[in-house]
Amino acid sequence: MKNHSLWRFGESGYSGSSLSKYNIVCPFCMENGNFETAHHEEKTKPNSSKTLNFDTLKCGNCAGYVLVFWSASEHGNIHDSLVIPQARRTESYPEHWPEEVGIYWVEARRVVEDGNWYAGASSARNALQAALRCHPDWDGNAKRSLIQEIDDFASKGHLPPIMKEWSNEVRLLGNISSHPIPGRDPIESKDVYDIMEFLEFLLTYLYDLPERINQYKNRDKE
Repeated sequence: MKNHSLWRFGESGYSGSSLSKYNIVCPFCMENGNFETAHHEEKTKPNSSKTLNFDTLKCGNCAGYVLVFWSASEHGNIHDSLVIPQARRTESYPEHWPEEVGIYWVEARRVVEDGNWYAGASSARNALQAALRCHPDWDGNAKRSLIQEIDDFASKGHLPPIMKEWSNEVRLLGNISSHPIPGRDPIESKDVYDIMEFLEFLLTYLYDLPERINQYKNRDKE
C-alpha cells in the first residue's frame, strides 16, 4: 500500500541532503538561484532524525518571496522540495536526465508556455527522439526514421503498447508542424498539451523511475 505520509517526502528526489537554492527560479522576475532565507521552521519526527523544513526565501533580485517545503532522506544523501508559487516559465530539467533530453524538453515547455502550438509540437517530437537516442539501449543508428526507432524500442520491451501508440501520436503531430500541407486542420492547443503530458510520462518511465529505483537500492550504502 502506498504511504502518503508527509514523513516520506524527500525519500526520493535530488542529490544532496540540503536545499538546492540554485535550482529555484523566482516566479516574479525569473531570476535563477538568487535567494536568501528570510525565515525557517522545522519539524522533526519523534525518535528519528527525519526533519521537515519550512523556509521562506527572499529573492535577491526583486525582493519577492516564495515558500519552500523540503526534506532530506532519512537514510541517504537525497532531498526533495516543493516551491509555492512555482515559476510559470520552465527554466531547468532534472539533473539525472541526459543533457540533450533536458534541452529539448525545456524548449518544448517554453514554447508551449508562450502559446506557440506548432513550435511546441515540433519541439516535443525532438524531445521524444532525444529521449530514445540517449537511452542506454539505443543502437546508435541515426539513419533510421523516428517510427522505426519507436518500433525498435517497443520490440525490446522498453515501451509498453500504450506508450508506443502515444509515441507515434507525438511523432505525427510533430510531422504536421514540420511539414505543412494547405487545407490541413490546424494544430490546437489541447493536442499540444496532451502530447506534452504524455512526453513527461515517457520521461518518467525511461529516466525518473530507473533513477528512483537506483536511489532505493543504494540508500543504505551511503
